[in-house]
Amino acid sequence: MNAPELQALQRQMANAVMRPLTRNEMMQKRDVNGASVIKEADSFIKPNDRLTSFERLEIYNRQYWFRLFSSFEEDFPGLKSVVGSRRFESLMRSYLEAHPSRSFTLRNLGSSLVTWLKQNPHYAGPHAEAAIAMAALEWAHIEAFDSEAREPLTAEQITNLDDTSHIALQPYLELLDLPYAVDDALLAVRDSGHDEGSQASNAVGIHLVRRTRLSRRPKQEHIYLAVHRHQDTVYYKRLSREDYLLLHALDQGAPLADAIEAAFVDSFIPESERPAFIQSAFQNWMQIGWLCPPRRTSEEP
Repeated sequence: MNAPELQALQRQMANAVMRPLTRNEMMQKRDVNGASVIKEADSFIKPNDRLTSFERLEIYNRQYWFRLFSSFEEDFPGLKSVVGSRRFESLMRSYLEAHPSRSFTLRNLGSSLVTWLKQNPHYAGPHAEAAIAMAALEWAHIEAFDSEAREPLTAEQITNLDDTSHIALQPYLELLDLPYAVDDALLAVRDSGHDEGSQASNAVGIHLVRRTRLSRRPKQEHIYLAVHRHQDTVYYKRLSREDYLLLHALDQGAPLADAIEAAFVDSFIPESERPAFIQSAFQNWMQIGWLCPPRRTSEEP
C-alpha cells in the first residue's frame, strides 16, 4: 500500500469512527448520503469468527463517542447541575455533533460551548442565562489551568509606570462579567460529597477554594470574577466593578491613564479615595503576579 492509499484508508477509518451514534448509542447503518455503512465496513475491515466487519467497526465508533461524552461531562459538571441530567445529555450530544473534536487533546472539547449555547439557548431550557454563565466559568477554569505563565512586572518596573504605560495581564488570568453567582454554585457541585479525584476534569486538577455547602442552582447576582492559577491550582476571586473594568481595559491594550479613567466611570468611590484604591489594587495584583510587561513583537505567540 502506497502513502496516498494509506492516507485515504486512515481518513475513511477516522470518518467512520467519528460518525455520530444513534440515539440508542449504536453505530448508524447509513451515512449522511444514505450509503450503507455495513458495505463500507466490509470494504476495509475483515470479520472474525465472532464479529462481522460492521460490529468490529462499531466497537471503535462507540468507544470514541463514549470517551467524548465522559470527558465533556467531567469538564462541565456545573452546567449539568443547572440544566439537569436529561437536558444535559441532549445538549452535549448536539454540541459535540456541531463541534466535533478537532484537536489532539480532549482538553479543547468545550472551546466553542459558550458561543454555541448563546446561539442555541433552547438546549439549556428555562435557565439558559445561568447555564451560559456556568459554561463560561467552567471553560475559563480550563483555560486558567494550563495557559502560559509569563514573568510578572518587578517592583522597579511598577515604580517607573506613567500615564502612557501599557501593562499586560498573565495569559492564565480570565476575567468574567457574569449575571449569576456561578462560582459559589460550581464549588458546591464539586464539593457535593465526592472526592476530588472523581470530580477532577480530564483537563484540570481541581482545588476547592471554599468548603461551604451552597445551593447548586446559582442565584441571580451580578458578579465580576477573576479565574487564575497559583502553584498549579485554579482559584476564583471576586472583583469589584472598578477592579474588573481596570483589568479589562489593560487587557484590551489601553494605556494606564485611560484604563484608570475607564475603571471609575459611574463609580460610587469618591474621587478623594481613588488614588488609594488604585495603589492598593496594583499592590495586590503585583503580589499575586497578575501584571506583566507588554510583549515585544518578537515575543508574540
